[in-house]
Amino acid sequence: MAVIEIRPQPFFGNKNRAFWNLQSAGWAGALILRGLSGIANGQPLSFLVPVIISTITGYSITLLLSVIYKSLIHRKPIVTWGSTIAVLIAAAALFAFIDAWVFLIQNPATESGFGTLFLGAFFLDFTMLGAWSALYYAINFFLRVEEQNDQLMRLETQATRAQLAMLRYQLNPHFLFNTLNSISTLVLLRQTEPANAMLSRLSSFLRHTLVNEVHSRVTLAQEVETLHLYLDIEKMRFEDRLRPHFEIDPAVRDALLPSLLLQPLVENAIKYAVTPMESGADISVIASLEGKRVRIKVSDTGPGMNGPIDKSTKSTGVGLGNIQERLNQAYGEDHEFDIVSSAGTGFSVIIAIPFETREQIEREAAEETSSDTQIRNEAIFGEHTSQVDHEGETVASPALATVQHKEVNS
Repeated sequence: MAVIEIRPQPFFGNKNRAFWNLQSAGWAGALILRGLSGIANGQPLSFLVPVIISTITGYSITLLLSVIYKSLIHRKPIVTWGSTIAVLIAAAALFAFIDAWVFLIQNPATESGFGTLFLGAFFLDFTMLGAWSALYYAINFFLRVEEQNDQLMRLETQATRAQLAMLRYQLNPHFLFNTLNSISTLVLLRQTEPANAMLSRLSSFLRHTLVNEVHSRVTLAQEVETLHLYLDIEKMRFEDRLRPHFEIDPAVRDALLPSLLLQPLVENAIKYAVTPMESGADISVIASLEGKRVRIKVSDTGPGMNGPIDKSTKSTGVGLGNIQERLNQAYGEDHEFDIVSSAGTGFSVIIAIPFETREQIEREAAEETSSDTQIRNEAIFGEHTSQVDHEGETVASPALATVQHKEVNS
């Protein structure tokens, strides 16, 4: 039997619905508080009539205010706040006029004049509408900041992906140049069968690399498969002089790493270890799990290097600096990139990155998203809800759920 997972939506997932929920709950709470307060003080039930009328009036006026504020919130600050104060005074005056008029009709024998009743109601209604307006703007500005932060994060992600794409695009032209040059040489020598075989393997390699987006990460098993395709091409050039060896710990086969990260290192080994030596060289790719990190070592048995090692050397046409930069983009400072070499001892590159699998990343992302939303909603209402991205239009704040004795939660 299929089980449908129902995820609670964030409170502001639908901003229009959130406004109506807050508006209705706020004014309903205000009505209940005033009613209970009056009854507790021994007021006759007839006093509920002006309370109900006042609540309906406040509900209607704040609906009108929400429409006006929605048009003001994107204006210049001086226009927004100046217009808000003017509108707020006018709304409070209208509210107070209706309250005073209803009270006089309900209590014709009162000794208080209309002016006195109006002033008393004005200060109360101005405070109430001011609280409502403050909450309206506070929540809307909070949501706007959150949306801007989300947009900034998306832009930063896009910039990082663009830079990663640029770095990886630098790899293919150099490799293609070497391979196509070899195919051209075979054709000139009329060795059509090896040329066709190399062209076919090149096609397989490119098809395999194009499956993954330039900014994506692949499993170590997929990366090793790509290396095998690449080495099949190079074996046609160097034959027995190229002797690759792989030692991959099964525990790290599903570990994620940037796509085509290791291919330039193997290409570097071929260029500086296999090519200059008549006997060729062995190239080893070793991967193992050390604690919570994946340790990958690409080494060769070539002549090695004399003197200090410069990671920016253009050994593969784009340099080891390219690999270093891709690691920086993908992991920040949470990685290791070391080079070990001396004359006659070969050349080794050691990379250590966090052990991450696709399932682990998806699970952590879901937990982080849920936690972020819970924190945001607790900051406003002290409630626990789950997270989804903000969407929709401008939202109104909770209708100030108190008249005289209400506590506004913010």
